[in-house]
Amino acid sequence: MTAQPAQQEPVTVRVFTRRFGSTPRGARLARHLAVDRLHAWGVPYGSDLSDALAVIVAELAANAVTHGRVPGRDFELRLTHLGAGVRVEVTDTHSGPPYPGVRSARSLDEHGRGLVLVEALADRWEVLDGRPPVKTVRAEVDLPRGGAGFGTR
Repeated sequence: MTAQPAQQEPVTVRVFTRRFGSTPRGARLARHLAVDRLHAWGVPYGSDLSDALAVIVAELAANAVTHGRVPGRDFELRLTHLGAGVRVEVTDTHSGPPYPGVRSARSLDEHGRGLVLVEALADRWEVLDGRPPVKTVRAEVDLPRGGAGFGTR
């Protein structure tokens, strides 16, 4: 007698990876393509989840082109649908001093609020230092219970 294999749910891996020029235009393109990809995955344009992830991608990409830029080297955006949420990873060629973390901007500062926004919108985030000169900032946003927000596309 042979045992029947247990039925398993099909696993769909959804990953989007693309490299962009380390310019403000590259950062804008990263945000636009991320929102388009999320929409293709079933996260509607203008939804709370789409808007939160757009801000996270925009801030991390802007940081990559502002603080992690090395002329002639791109930054990479990776989106991963984790089933229970979305992971955003932005990798750049940061080669400076160790990452300073989140700081509070003074009221008249023009910069310094990006990671505060990421911290507020993401359920988890971290900085991963790779072999120099590589740094990845990873942020994860959980889906509402029941997986609302992702369709079956």
